[in-house]
Amino acid sequence: MADVTLMKTPAETGLAQAFEAARSLLPGDGESRAKAFEVFNRNGLPHRRVEEFKYTDLRALMREAAPFAPKPSAVQARAALDGATAFVGVPALRVPFVNGHFVREAVALDSLPEGVEIVPLAEALASGHDWLAHLSPIEWAAENPVYQLNTSFMADGVMLRIAGSVETPIHLRFVTVGDSAVATATRVLVLVEDGASVTLLESHESNDGAGHQPNDVVELIAGDEAKVRHVRLNAEGDRALALSTLAAKMGTETQLTSVNVTTGAAVSRHQVFARFDGENAHAQINGATMIKGRQHADSTLVVEHAAPHCESRELFKTVIDDEATGVFQGKIIVPHHAQKTDGRMMSAALLLAEGAAMNNKPELEIFADDVQCAHGATCGQLDEDLLFYLMARGLPRKEAESLLVQAFLSEAVEFVDNEAAREALVAEVEEWLQKRA
Repeated sequence: MADVTLMKTPAETGLAQAFEAARSLLPGDGESRAKAFEVFNRNGLPHRRVEEFKYTDLRALMREAAPFAPKPSAVQARAALDGATAFVGVPALRVPFVNGHFVREAVALDSLPEGVEIVPLAEALASGHDWLAHLSPIEWAAENPVYQLNTSFMADGVMLRIAGSVETPIHLRFVTVGDSAVATATRVLVLVEDGASVTLLESHESNDGAGHQPNDVVELIAGDEAKVRHVRLNAEGDRALALSTLAAKMGTETQLTSVNVTTGAAVSRHQVFARFDGENAHAQINGATMIKGRQHADSTLVVEHAAPHCESRELFKTVIDDEATGVFQGKIIVPHHAQKTDGRMMSAALLLAEGAAMNNKPELEIFADDVQCAHGATCGQLDEDLLFYLMARGLPRKEAESLLVQAFLSEAVEFVDNEAAREALVAEVEEWLQKRA
C-alpha cells in the first residue's frame, strides 16, 4: 500500500513558518524546542482520529495560525491590566502576563511576601537557571501536542518557589488584548516545597471580537505534606480559541484542590495531568462549565496513581445552552503497584436547549487488584417537577431555572475555601445566568 501523506492545513503551515522565523530569537535551549516542534510538525494538529482529540478536532477548529504577540510596552500593559476584572476584588499578589509576556514592572520582585520567590522565565531560559530542570514534571504529559506547541514557542512566564505557609493568595493573571488575533505560549512553573501551603488563583481574559489563540501551561510540583489550593477562571473573549494545561505532580501526604470555572472562548480545551508520586496524598479536581451560543468547551483529565494509598476525587459539572457543545474526557490510571488506591470520577451535564450537546468519556485503566475506583457520567434536563414547584410559588420560569442551575453547579464550586475567590466565581455564574435571561 502506498504511503499516505497528509496535506498540511493553513494553520499547520503557518505554525511551521512561525517556528522557523522565531527559533533563533527565542531564549534558552533550542534543542528541546526543536525536538518538541519536530514531533508536532510530524503529526500535525490533532484531529478526530486521534483518540484524545476525538471530540475536539483542532485541525478543523484552528483554520489559521495567529501570529505570536510581541512584548507590549509598559503603557500598553498597564492599560490591559486596568481593563481586567477577574478576581479583582480578591486580595492577592498579582503576577500578570499581557499577551503572553510577564509584566515585570507590576511586581516588586525585591519585596515579595515571605516564602515567595519569583524568577522571570525569559531570564531563566537565557541564563540556564537551575530550576529549569523541574520543567515538564510529567513525562507523558509532555507528549501531548498542545503541550508540545507551548514548549516550542514558550518565550516568557515565571518560575515561583513557595516555602512555608504563604497566607497571601498568588494571582496568575493572563490577559490578551488587541484588535487583531494573536497567539501566546506562556509557561509558569510553581515549586511548592515540603510542608508549604499556598492558594493559587489563575485567570484568563481577552477582549471580544478578536480570535486570540492562547496556549498557556501551568506546571505544579508539590512536595511532601504540601497543601495547594488552585482556583482557575476562563473568561476569554467570544472568538478566542483557548488551549491550556495544568500538570501537577504530588508528593507524600500532599493535598491538592483544583477548581476550574469556564464561561469564555469560542473554543476551549483545558487539560489536567495529575500524578501521585508519594503515598497518602489526596487530590480534589473539579470543574464547572457554562456555555451557550455555539461555544465548544473541552475538559480533559488524566490522573495517574503512581504511588499506593492515594485518593482522588474528580467532579465536573457542565451547563449547556443553545447549540453549544461540552466535552469531558477523564481517565484514572492505576499501575500494578499502586495498591489501596481510591479514585472516583463523575461528570454531570445539564442541557438547557434541544440543540445542546455533551460528550462524556470517563475511563479507568487499572492494573492493581486491591483498589476502589469508579466513574460515572450523566446528561439530563432541568427537573420539570422542581420547576413547577418553584413557579407555583410565584417565581418566573427563568428565575426558577437560574436557581436550579446555581444549585447544580454549587457542588463543584463549594470546595473553594477562599471566601473572596468563591464569591467571585459565584458572581461569574450569576452574571452568565443573567445574560441568558
